[in-house]
Amino acid sequence: MMSAIVPAVIGIVAVFCGYLFYSKFIAEKIYQLDDNFETPAHTLRDDVDFIPTNRVVLWGHHFTAVAGAAPIIGPAIAVIWGWLPAFIWVIGGTIFFAGVHDFGAIWASVRNQGRSVGALTGDVVSLRARTLFMIVIFFLLMMVNAVFAVAISDAFVATPSSVIPAWSAIAVAVVIGVLIYRMGVPILWPTIVGTIILYAVIYLGELVPVALPETFMGLGPAPQWILILFLYATIASLLPVWLLLQPRDYINGIQLFIGLALLFAAVFLANPTVVAPAFNTNVPEGTPPLVPLLFVTIACGALSGFHGLVASGTTSKQLDKETDARFVGYLGSTGEGLLALVTIIAVTAGFSSLGEWEATYAAYNTTGIDTFVTGGSLIVADGTPVPREFAATMLAVMAVLFAGTTMDAGVRLQRYIIQEWGTIYKIPILQNGYIATFAAVAACLALAFGAGGSDGQGGMLIWPLFGTTNQLLAGLTLLVLSVMLVKLGRRYIFTLVPMVFVTLMSLFAALYQLWGLFTGGQYLLVVVDIIVIIMAIFVILEAISAFTREKAAADAAGTTVAG
Repeated sequence: MMSAIVPAVIGIVAVFCGYLFYSKFIAEKIYQLDDNFETPAHTLRDDVDFIPTNRVVLWGHHFTAVAGAAPIIGPAIAVIWGWLPAFIWVIGGTIFFAGVHDFGAIWASVRNQGRSVGALTGDVVSLRARTLFMIVIFFLLMMVNAVFAVAISDAFVATPSSVIPAWSAIAVAVVIGVLIYRMGVPILWPTIVGTIILYAVIYLGELVPVALPETFMGLGPAPQWILILFLYATIASLLPVWLLLQPRDYINGIQLFIGLALLFAAVFLANPTVVAPAFNTNVPEGTPPLVPLLFVTIACGALSGFHGLVASGTTSKQLDKETDARFVGYLGSTGEGLLALVTIIAVTAGFSSLGEWEATYAAYNTTGIDTFVTGGSLIVADGTPVPREFAATMLAVMAVLFAGTTMDAGVRLQRYIIQEWGTIYKIPILQNGYIATFAAVAACLALAFGAGGSDGQGGMLIWPLFGTTNQLLAGLTLLVLSVMLVKLGRRYIFTLVPMVFVTLMSLFAALYQLWGLFTGGQYLLVVVDIIVIIMAIFVILEAISAFTREKAAADAAGTTVAG
């Protein structure tokens, strides 16, 4: 056993060195950012989706939109193999995989009129790859939106004190958006006052917990919340980004950053002991092997394909200067890596003994946000004057806000994808923003209630395959970046190696899961898993084809460089 301060210090120092040095190298030598390049936020400005944005505000949007609840859930599950493998993958993945991926997706989109990476695939790789990419993207977004609605609704039901703080963030965000963008108020005071209000309403939430009726029109509290959340997401996805999405993500980002700082401060003050083993050689029966499952269990927090959707879907449309991509994209992934790191500490040091930890981890895939809240609140209460009950509410609100901002961005991204389909395949009705939004929400509700019945839990049925699908999407994004770099005659090894690694891990994980799903009689998941396997194979084939083609062209033009 050792002090939790050790992994905390090593992790923090490593990821910030990655930002200071590695991201600078990638920015200057690989992506070659140009401060004078006119971004789509200026050339296509419409003040709805395209708008130049202060890089700190945009970082807040990007960080909270990509984080979600996954960097909490994934590490909380993955430490069942021991804390060290999870730690190595989170830190190494953040520095060499996620930062390059997220940062690169913004750069690629900015250089191509703010188009999503999915739409770019047709130009960069092939039309077949574009079709594949767009299907994977829509499927993943539908899954994320349906499941995060379930996660938020369950949190509201389990913790009624989190309802008022979570919804108050919307009102605060609208006021901040109006103050900054319509009244020209400098950003400092709205940030300070807004953050104070958000923390103050946590106390109000504890005084006035909100619970929906036990039944309404045949629906229980959780499905009622799901319908309310999708109604909100429909409206939010159609509003100008400056009015709600951007200021909400920004102020939530500030609040969440303070929460992270409080957690790390508590670690240093309380000095808890990591009771979990570095390598767990006594895993419960039924636990899958560490390789390849670790690399798809921890997606967000180390590498996530969803990040590329946000980076090229909403973030790239708001980038004021191309050089801001490094701060927004790489530092955004650094923030998520730190969230995954503190989660690892909370779920391995937030217990009094190894026996207590083993009792919690008596089975695979049964831990998540609750374990994070329990362990984290204990560390905060031991290391600071903050009462444990308040700390638990604060951490629960953190998780809800992360999931909520991701859902906001996810529905808007689904709208973008449908509109891009309308443009690509010349279907005018799909190019309409309202039609595209209603189609996106209808697809999510069909999954939630069509597959899950009146409880609205349908998204959970296919959630076990989220990790493999998500990492496959990351492989596709890295493939697009690699081929772009080959075409430009630049070094591509820094995107190619992560692409090969994550695609192979996704393929192996899908193959491993296939037999278990089949023998378990989960035939819907068997079909989905087979589709994932086929898509992974197509990614590999398309990668070989694209690289062979572009390498030959580069050789003929004399622009080839060493990988």
